[in-house]
Amino acid sequence: MVREQFQMLINGQWIDAKSGKTFESINPATEQVWGEFPFADANDVDDAVRSAHAAFESDEWRLMTASQRGKLLRKLGDLVGENKEKLAQLESKDNGKLIRETLGQVGYLPEFFYYYAGLADKVEGETLSLDKPDLFGYTVREPLGVIAGIIPWNSPLYLTAIKIAPALATGNTVVLKPSEHASATLLELGKLALEAGFPAGALNVITGYGLPCGDALTRHPLVKKIAFTGGSESAKHVIRNSAENYAKLSLELGGKSPNIIFNDADIDSAVNGAVAGIFAAAGQSCVSGSRLLVQEDIYEEFVTRLTERAERIVVGDPSHIETEMGPMATASQLAIVERFVDVALTEGAKLRTGGKRADIQSGWFYTPTILECNSNNDTLMQEEVFGPVAAVIPFKDEAEALAMANDSKYGLAAGIWTQNLAKAHRMIKGIRSGIVWVNTYRAVSASAPIGGYGQSGYGRECGIDSINEFTQIKTVWINTSSEPMADPFIMR
Repeated sequence: MVREQFQMLINGQWIDAKSGKTFESINPATEQVWGEFPFADANDVDDAVRSAHAAFESDEWRLMTASQRGKLLRKLGDLVGENKEKLAQLESKDNGKLIRETLGQVGYLPEFFYYYAGLADKVEGETLSLDKPDLFGYTVREPLGVIAGIIPWNSPLYLTAIKIAPALATGNTVVLKPSEHASATLLELGKLALEAGFPAGALNVITGYGLPCGDALTRHPLVKKIAFTGGSESAKHVIRNSAENYAKLSLELGGKSPNIIFNDADIDSAVNGAVAGIFAAAGQSCVSGSRLLVQEDIYEEFVTRLTERAERIVVGDPSHIETEMGPMATASQLAIVERFVDVALTEGAKLRTGGKRADIQSGWFYTPTILECNSNNDTLMQEEVFGPVAAVIPFKDEAEALAMANDSKYGLAAGIWTQNLAKAHRMIKGIRSGIVWVNTYRAVSASAPIGGYGQSGYGRECGIDSINEFTQIKTVWINTSSEPMADPFIMR
């Protein structure tokens, strides 16, 4: 197979790593090396951050009006839409996502750029009602400076867009570090940003591993904010590194999201919601509805119907439009999934379907798996698997469902399935998670904030709220009196 050669984007130029080192990318569906990327080290990181800092300080960017930045974002959104087929195919090859999913996701991506293009010139402060005569006060929101975006491998384009769109809209500059397992589409996005007219250095993309690349980026003294999506253990390193530069942080981490099916739910709809929650993207999503809590009245019927649907899921080549579930993105992730299933069986979970590698000649494929657990304390009920493994457990009533839902160190998302609106609102109020879906699952919008409670992280992406994450407040005091300022040492 011919290997595609990629370069990094620094200061508007396409370059190799200074060391000349590279690393390989493997297609998860074929286990074949298809791409080669620069292996960035601390020297490359320093160049990228200094490039972003110089762009931030430049008159070209600093004096650009908010409306002009909005126009650049709108143009970038247009270009993403025009190139969606290429971007979708590239992401599918790089991380194994279904082409039907990447086409849908990339097709919707322009909306994020359009949303923040519209918000760019609406970032406003406020006048203050001061308790001091002759003094007028107001606030303004200003950009932070250089933003470090750390992007995981599961949905690189989507998770990049929701970071760079508000960051650039508010006048920051950006250095992106994609996962070493899925770097290609972010480099392609960098090309489109240059084509849209963003100044050199406004958006930089460096490729490499957490060590040394990600480590050097998150501790760099010129980085003013780190927008990180990834695992909880990696986040601990990011938090520690931010102590070196006092960088602001937003962390979108893992989840063990409860998908709660009450006995008055529309069963057909709830089954589809459960499938979307855990088997879409082969379960490799931070919001996966991996804990299925089912009211005991309908438990057996629901699990039986879910099992029948899971066994009909077409697992195979993600580039084929008829495929419904693709591979794990990495060999190590496949091994993690296998280990969690083994632990669950050892702890007494009952296997309803799956629990093994798919019978496919090559690639990191795992079968859609459903395991009935005995306790909410079981490992499978508490730990994030990041694979197509549903942990199912019955509950008696609303109170028990709520207690089980909240019995988790995570708090990213939750699903509720009921026809009783009052019950839904009671559950919404009680559930400790950043996102709650009622009679749907995995819906997203540029205007809807994303973020978690507990070990699912803090800060919010998407929506107007994310503007606050990429700006800082300046308070202005003006003395409007025509009299000289009073002597500070004379007390009246």
